[in-house]
Amino acid sequence: MNNRAIDQAISADLRGSWQALRRAAQRARELAAQTGTDLIVSRGGVIERIKPLPTDVGQKAREPEAPYGNKR
Repeated sequence: MNNRAIDQAISADLRGSWQALRRAAQRARELAAQTGTDLIVSRGGVIERIKPLPTDVGQKAREPEAPYGNKR
């Protein structure tokens, strides 16, 4: 194991993984707010239930455009 920051990894997949995790967390908050579902998180080894904030409903998680130019 090395001590380099993830954004300095050799692998492009690893470099982008932190942003992907943040987008996934945002999407989970949006979905929980839309469905009235609690979020389950672990903080310091303690499992907690968190009610999503109503403001999370108006925020949208979006995938960035692919840098390699694939069009759908």
